[in-house]
Amino acid sequence: MIFYNPQPINKMALSKNKIRYIHALKDKKFRNRHHTFVAEGRKLVSDLSENCKCELIAATSETIIDYGHLNCELIVATEEELRKASSLKTAPTVIGVFFQPQNEFIETEIRNGLHLVLDGIQDPGNMGTIVRLADWFGIEHIFCSPDTADIYNPKTVQASMGALARIKTYYTDINDLFVKYAEMPIYGTFLEGKNIYCAELSSNGFIVMGNEGSGISKAIEKHINEKLFIPNFPPQRETSESLNVASATAIVCSEFRRRQ
Repeated sequence: MIFYNPQPINKMALSKNKIRYIHALKDKKFRNRHHTFVAEGRKLVSDLSENCKCELIAATSETIIDYGHLNCELIVATEEELRKASSLKTAPTVIGVFFQPQNEFIETEIRNGLHLVLDGIQDPGNMGTIVRLADWFGIEHIFCSPDTADIYNPKTVQASMGALARIKTYYTDINDLFVKYAEMPIYGTFLEGKNIYCAELSSNGFIVMGNEGSGISKAIEKHINEKLFIPNFPPQRETSESLNVASATAIVCSEFRRRQ
């Protein structure tokens, strides 16, 4: 969905109030209050503008012309103003503020599709990478426990590389979710699970990925009816204790899709 309705470009400076507003959106409570989030960088802002409604674009005079078709406030900013507003080490040529999408829950899509469930993922970078992986492997829904990192955290937004605009993300009670869909396959990775390369894998169901340190919680483990194991190689070789959760997600999603 592209939001066309060209607006006049404001050639005045990026005000201190606007810079304070952009900085405030680093805090989850302000993002929730305003229902907006920040994205930085030309490619990321351009990708998001194709699918998310935009509130504000601040960019250099050379860059702002790329966004003249958007129905939002457009401000020409100096490099110094963008540096002050940015949370990146190297200031971008464009910063965008977008409205958080209101994802529609479609029952048939849930029952017929393959979905990721994130149980207590804490690192925003891991979260963003997982969203990007879901987009790559055509997994359109991600269900998150309330203690999972915020999808609109600036680090998550940057790591997702625009994928969050195409993935529907829900924060919900995972126990309630699994009670409702108890008849569906629910997969999780465990050391005592079946070798993923030998196990039967369904084209629908839920794939649970657990916390970086403690894995899948006991409360969620009781719902899992298909335990999987990602083997190291060769099996007898001493190796790392575990995989990074984003790396494990990539392996699991790849194997599910390879079977289809």
